[in-house]
Amino acid sequence: MYRNTYVEINLENIETNVKKIINKYNDYKYYFGVVKADCYGHNDIKSVEAIIRGGCNYLAVATLEEALYIRKYNKDIPILCLGIINPKYINKCIKNNITITISNLAYLYELLKYSLKDLKVHIKINTGMNRLGVNNKDDFNQMYNLIKENDIYLEGIYTHIHSAYDNKITLNQFKRFESITSDINLSEVPIIHLCASDATLNYDKISYANGCRLGIVMYGLAENKDLNLKSTFSLYSTIIQINEVENETVGYNGNYKVTDKEYIAVVPIGYADGIIRKNTGRFVYINDKEYQIVGNICMDMLFVKVDESIKIGDKVTIIKDINHIESIASHLDTISYEVICSIGKRVPRIYK
Repeated sequence: MYRNTYVEINLENIETNVKKIINKYNDYKYYFGVVKADCYGHNDIKSVEAIIRGGCNYLAVATLEEALYIRKYNKDIPILCLGIINPKYINKCIKNNITITISNLAYLYELLKYSLKDLKVHIKINTGMNRLGVNNKDDFNQMYNLIKENDIYLEGIYTHIHSAYDNKITLNQFKRFESITSDINLSEVPIIHLCASDATLNYDKISYANGCRLGIVMYGLAENKDLNLKSTFSLYSTIIQINEVENETVGYNGNYKVTDKEYIAVVPIGYADGIIRKNTGRFVYINDKEYQIVGNICMDMLFVKVDESIKIGDKVTIIKDINHIESIASHLDTISYEVICSIGKRVPRIYK
């Protein structure tokens, strides 16, 4: 934190958010805490531990690297890898009790070349996302039978709802899941999980599903205002110089032109830290007042138009809270996920 630029992570708020969600949606048996991408930019095992304290009894990650990192600190919590793991590393999964996703027949045939004793798997069904997952009943049945014949432990089956705010699309995805799996008894599969954050919040629990995946909602970023979720992620820096500029330009390419006299503050954070150049024009906070980012954002610094009340050393709030994150996402024409996931590891995380 030598440049006094850092992310503040509120662990108590993460834990509280998870407890609130589970308390309201309390009819599931398995709550998957999705901690991929360093807990959506929150980083560190401390965030994972807060999620577990909140009540999540299973974790989900995207890569084997993420799973193994968590396993170094927690030997017991079940971990599902949502991405595809190269079969040559399958022994690492077995040794470290990492559950894997099987999403197509070709991948399963490759896996069968290896010793799979004690391997736990979940089959993913493609119900319309068209990313990962088995596409039809025939392939699913072959996969299911091969898994049974080779004594692989089928712990779960799941899908991913891609448009949870569209009732027609989502209900069709549920129906497609049911159609593809209709030749088996779903009650014999230990875990069925269909819904991630938005679908969990927006739809009644499906009778045969006993698990849900909590992702962005744990960090307070969800449409369900009834939960009164708390902010967990804030980004701060400080002013290192103030320039009095008149009839000149500011920054690379001179894109920002000053006619009347202005005070331009320099802040040590830039696009190498995840504050991409498109952030120009949006607001930061200094002494609880809004000030605008101006000029081209540099790799390591940016410019803020301030007034005479601002001094060198004043704290700058680059990302304030849930509402500010949503405002930034709108300015960047993106989603809140990308805003917080983009803040790089060069920016230290401070935990409170």
